[in-house]
Amino acid sequence: MSAGKVQAELENSIAALETLRDSPDTLARVASLAETISSALAGGGRVWLFGNGGSAAAAQHIAAELVGRFRRDRAALPAEALSVNTSVVTAIANDYGFAQVFARQLEAQARPGDVAIGISTSGRSENVIVGLRTAKRLGLHTAALTGGDGGTLSHAASECIVVPVADTPRIQECHAVIGHVLCELVEAALE
Repeated sequence: MSAGKVQAELENSIAALETLRDSPDTLARVASLAETISSALAGGGRVWLFGNGGSAAAAQHIAAELVGRFRRDRAALPAEALSVNTSVVTAIANDYGFAQVFARQLEAQARPGDVAIGISTSGRSENVIVGLRTAKRLGLHTAALTGGDGGTLSHAASECIVVPVADTPRIQECHAVIGHVLCELVEAALE
């Protein structure tokens, strides 16, 4: 691989991040979601995160930063990624279908006042959409991280942060940065 290709990929990543940075609406949505998460946690609520593939990894990453620590030593914050219990995920998928893997877990564990965050680069992952609709029905605050045009997911959540690019790796990179910013703001708010 040539150094020129590496440089081009880095420039594409930077351009995607600049798109976020230069969107006052996106910046306001990230700040608003951080406030929502902080308020829920301060009130005894939990954060539930879910997605498929790379988005499942993003959900796990954010949950780990909240439960462990991001920058500051502080009390652990209650957050969970719903893709990590393979026995639960496969049992639900086998008995009820893959579209129900997040919804059933939310029905079992989530409570009004919690926050559910669904992540899908395309905005078209059926199980993430069903999960957010279930969360809304249960009285949770719902949020989505997505990309492109936002897909159906952008209408399934109360708050939606859309990375307005079409390239999946760039969307995932932006989601990672958004996740870090959320963790930074939440830690600062709960000091």
